[in-house]
Amino acid sequence: MNLAGWILPFARRLLYAVVRTRVFPQDIGELGLDAAVPVCYVLQHRRFSNLMVLMAEARRAGLPPPRGTLAMGTFRAHRAFFFITRPQPLAAKAKDRYGHSPLLVGIVREALANPAADMQIVPVTILWGQAPDQQDSLLKALFSETWRPPSQFRQLLAILLHGRHTVVRFGTPLRVRGLIDKDMGEAQALRKLSRVLRVHFRRQREMAIGPDLSHRHTQVTALLGAPPVRAAIAAEAAAAGISAAAAASRARGYALEIAADYSYGVVRAFDLFLNWLWNRLYDGVEVHGFAAVASIAPGSGIVYVPCHRSHIDYLLLSFVIFHRGLMPPHIAAGANLDLPVVGPLLRRGGAFFLRRQFKGNALYAAVFDEYLHRMLARGFPVEYFIEGGRSRSGRTLAPKTGLLGMTVKSFLRSHERPLFFVPVYIGYEKLLEGDSFVGELAGRPKQGESLWRLLSVVRRLRHDFGKVHVNFGRALDLGAFLDTAYPAWQATGGDVADGLLRPATRDVAAELVRRINEAAVANPVNLVALALLASPKHTLDETTLQRLLGHYQALLAGVRYGDCTQPCTASPAALVADALRLNVVARIAHPLGDLWCVPAPQAALLAYFRNNVLHLFALPALVACLLAHNLRLPRSRIEAAVAGLYGLLRPELFLRWTPAEVPAVLDAILDVMAVRGLVAVDAGGMLAAPAPASAEAAELQLLGETMRPTLERHFLTLALLQRHGSGRLTRQTLEEASHLLAQRLALLYEFNAPEFSEKALFAAVVGNMIDAGLISEDPAGRLHFDAHVTAPAAHAELLLAAEVRQTIRRIADAGPAHAGAAAREAV
Repeated sequence: MNLAGWILPFARRLLYAVVRTRVFPQDIGELGLDAAVPVCYVLQHRRFSNLMVLMAEARRAGLPPPRGTLAMGTFRAHRAFFFITRPQPLAAKAKDRYGHSPLLVGIVREALANPAADMQIVPVTILWGQAPDQQDSLLKALFSETWRPPSQFRQLLAILLHGRHTVVRFGTPLRVRGLIDKDMGEAQALRKLSRVLRVHFRRQREMAIGPDLSHRHTQVTALLGAPPVRAAIAAEAAAAGISAAAAASRARGYALEIAADYSYGVVRAFDLFLNWLWNRLYDGVEVHGFAAVASIAPGSGIVYVPCHRSHIDYLLLSFVIFHRGLMPPHIAAGANLDLPVVGPLLRRGGAFFLRRQFKGNALYAAVFDEYLHRMLARGFPVEYFIEGGRSRSGRTLAPKTGLLGMTVKSFLRSHERPLFFVPVYIGYEKLLEGDSFVGELAGRPKQGESLWRLLSVVRRLRHDFGKVHVNFGRALDLGAFLDTAYPAWQATGGDVADGLLRPATRDVAAELVRRINEAAVANPVNLVALALLASPKHTLDETTLQRLLGHYQALLAGVRYGDCTQPCTASPAALVADALRLNVVARIAHPLGDLWCVPAPQAALLAYFRNNVLHLFALPALVACLLAHNLRLPRSRIEAAVAGLYGLLRPELFLRWTPAEVPAVLDAILDVMAVRGLVAVDAGGMLAAPAPASAEAAELQLLGETMRPTLERHFLTLALLQRHGSGRLTRQTLEEASHLLAQRLALLYEFNAPEFSEKALFAAVVGNMIDAGLISEDPAGRLHFDAHVTAPAAHAELLLAAEVRQTIRRIADAGPAHAGAAAREAV
């Protein structure tokens, strides 16, 4: 009696009472199997349930049966499958799991003995529970896939809990003849084939649940044994006058303070909670550009570098990545988030913690540096915010190079695995922290993190926060970037010197923030904020508002900022309706036509969302400013004015175009503006603004107002420099005086615009002037300049109205003594 003939079908039917599968590739023809060459399947773990699934799915797909006769030359077998993991006793070592299957041995012997014989080996990966969007309980999360081979009991639970979400992935066939050389011995050929199969299974599992991390304390022990850490421990013992054991104990404490304690079950539990949270908070989470990330993930290291707008950012990004089948990254979190209850949960979800300052603690720096290096070298995805903290103004902040420098250093030290930086833009229509950001910009002290403050967010879950967009930008291949910028970088042989590390880190940082901005998503709130905040009283009639929104959309479509930039294609009326639904604008009914306005409490918040996409419209706004204030200008004068200011605006707004590309961009801008009736070419070849009394002239003026606050900050800083003279101000004094005078200017003439005078913006303006060579800083810290500093001011005269320039000069002339005294007192 053939017991297998009826037991196996019965077992398969019983198993499939609780099992539902997703099979990849969906079109099995993509495997490219050769019908003339026999097929043998290989599974990783020796589990009867895996074999049942393989048999069922092979039959459904019309593939050769795994339990059929296998014929290869003179070699014959009664089955066409084997397991790569071998049976082992309880005390077996890890390496003993990978003995060689007798079937594989027979295939290799025949291939070596018979040059005409060949075999197609198809690796089949079976994952139980790889459908996070279908999980609905904590129990299922805790019994999901891990790297540890499951016990029989755990496998049974996995089938019962996750059977309906089983993933079956048929790998690309491996031709034995293509992997074995005729000069190989049997042992060498077996090792090569086994190694190829192990690498394949490891990469498939890595792609789904991340690399195999040892227990946290095992990681720490290995970390402390690394040569750089041992040297730092010895140095600490000598410097502090303590024993080597005490210094090592201190280093262990630092390592435990830093290291994540990753638990895949906790990550799955987070997934369930976050899915509920997003449904409560948002109308939807729209994801763009993820396919490119999935294509580079296998075999590569990935560092996600998102913009930082909210504490929601890192939860949202991990959720998005996990829901698309990749391992969520280990996140660099500030030590201020290592709170009771919350900290341990974040740590098990993949967070590792760092102090805000390493300065003066060489041992802590060495431990953290080695921890990050080991994470990257093992291919574990990492995430950190290159801006350092959350942006309070809505602009992308100047990059901080601490963690980035450690990452570049790690790659220079060891670069066997490719390393990609993935810039990510996260765009909100409403912020949980919006009120606190406005308060901090207005001068209210920043509140520290606490468990109570985090729990208080629950009160806001009843509110509507619109949609969130997550856009994955162009990945930066660090090796390729260094090949282009620093062709001799590999000649260092792993010896990292500041002469290479510092400029390479600076260049990578600048490129990454430009790519983050390139991935911007223009949402309805962004565009409505641009339009309404450009008006003197933050109020527009309905026709003008919709026409202005149409201009913005036409510019986004006709002057594509970047390949991954996402425009907003809804109708202008729909954009206004979305803003009204979110209560960021209000309608004023009027017999002559409705008006739309920004409620006073919302003006500062809308400035935040305007600033999110300010860089997308910087050059069109400059052109509009020039034409609105001068009416007629030759094309050459427009190009000269834009070129004169672009060197300052590009590093401040992280604009993607090089100076050489700007003329072509201006051509595209003028073409769109001409089609929209905002510019014309007169008989003399001059570029002309619309007739002064026309609706288009008013719209051109509003379009130019977008850049007025930025231009005013530059003009104010230049006016202060010229008022005091060369060598009279330090950098810190100039930044503080500019900040105080801008506050005064905003209070006198602006509607609720605390972000206009933000200190960080003036620090960036002064820094960009130094980088551009307009001013220089001597060893004593004083700023020097010559006649070249007047060039941007001369261009500003074409861009700012005369009354605006006079007001700024008057404030600068009247206020320096008071501002300087206040600045010195602050210092």
